[in-house]
Amino acid sequence: MSLRILFIGDVVGSPGRSAVSRVLPRLREQHAPDVVIVNGENAAGGFGITAEPALDLFRTGVDVITS
Repeated sequence: MSLRILFIGDVVGSPGRSAVSRVLPRLREQHAPDVVIVNGENAAGGFGITAEPALDLFRTGVDVITS
């Protein structure tokens, strides 16, 4: 059995979160990952990661956020 992991590198600020929300549905359809992981340590645009950017990423279909 194999596990398909989609890992998206550094998501930076609002533009990065917007890009993830635009491309993730297509990537999920094309590659059928079992889990989607993003590096979100810069998701709050210079303030690390806070609750709201984390929730934005989870709402787009991200399963795991790393820092």
